Amino acid sequence: MSIAFRVRSRPSDPRGSASVLDPWRNVDWMMIWAAAVLAVIGVFNIYATTSPRLVLRGADPFYFTQRQVLFIFAAVLALGAVMFFGHDWLRSKAVWLYSATTFSLFILLLWGRASGGTKLSFDLGVIAVQPAEVMKPVLVLVLAAWFADAGMRTMPYDEFIRALLIAGVPFLLIALQPDLGSAMTIAAGVFGVLLIAGTQRRHFVFISVLAATSFVASIWSGVVRDYQLERFTALWNQNNTTNQSLQNLVLQVRYAKRAVAAGGYFGKGYLQGELTNGRFIPVQSTDFPFSAIGEQFGLLGAFVVVGLFSFILLRVWIIGRNANSPFGRFLAAGVFSTLAWQVFQNIGMTIGITPVSGLPLPFVSYGGSHLVAWSVMIGLVQSVEMRRSA
Repeated sequence: MSIAFRVRSRPSDPRGSASVLDPWRNVDWMMIWAAAVLAVIGVFNIYATTSPRLVLRGADPFYFTQRQVLFIFAAVLALGAVMFFGHDWLRSKAVWLYSATTFSLFILLLWGRASGGTKLSFDLGVIAVQPAEVMKPVLVLVLAAWFADAGMRTMPYDEFIRALLIAGVPFLLIALQPDLGSAMTIAAGVFGVLLIAGTQRRHFVFISVLAATSFVASIWSGVVRDYQLERFTALWNQNNTTNQSLQNLVLQVRYAKRAVAAGGYFGKGYLQGELTNGRFIPVQSTDFPFSAIGEQFGLLGAFVVVGLFSFILLRVWIIGRNANSPFGRFLAAGVFSTLAWQVFQNIGMTIGITPVSGLPLPFVSYGGSHLVAWSVMIGLVQSVEMRRSA
């Protein structure tokens, strides 16, 4: 079965069919401000979680904080570029973006930087780039373009299979890194687009059976590593004190949960968290930032963060509902489901209801690749809203 992308030609004007000024009058500034507040919370949180360890080493306590500020500048540039050029213009580049990112995932398996038995990023010296993060907005973009060009209310079987193949290649390459957390996030974005694009119920049953079969086959073939299976085992054995192989994971989650609980209603105060400043929680700035927020700012701070994410999700849903084209609706659906899943997974592993996965908390965790990728996705949704009346 051959696959050919059907991407129609777009206007040469990168700003779309609207005038120069009109699109910018429709910017959803409240969504941008919500993401900006999360990024600022992230900066302060990164300093709180990294400075004690850096001071202990005799290093600059602001090292990671300064880098995160630079990443934010890069993310702002990416957001502005996507909003300026527009989702319709990027639609015409979808094939190239998909091909280039998929190729980079393949090259990563051969020559990527190995760390802890995984190959997640290219080491470019001053920065490391994670192609899996780039693939999140790219796959949503290409699938939205694919189904928008199909122009059908109910998805036929052959279109469904082609979509699975388009999504399956990067999913497999990311799983082989191995990075099951990012692979599942990619799958969540695909699910969102498929749902709104008119996928039939029997097709979702097929996906479920295929996913279960693939997971069993992955375990049997060794694609899913032992340490990844231990993360699922640790989820159901959080009170286990006898199995030494699970102790690192169990203690990691136990300390994270204790930090959230120790904050009480209003927290212990900034830089006053015993577990956060005591360096008890590994990779807290990337994987467990929510535990530091809970300990320092309590239930109130946790509610603020969850509330900001909920507000962004609400705005994405409203923009998708009001979009004037199927392409815009599919984009918003993919961004919504990707964001909802990643936030749920990160906060869930902090409070012990989902397996430890290493997924960052969008806009809050330390790192440049995920911050730029999420800015691109917010930019895509903003572009849908900006050009709604075009």
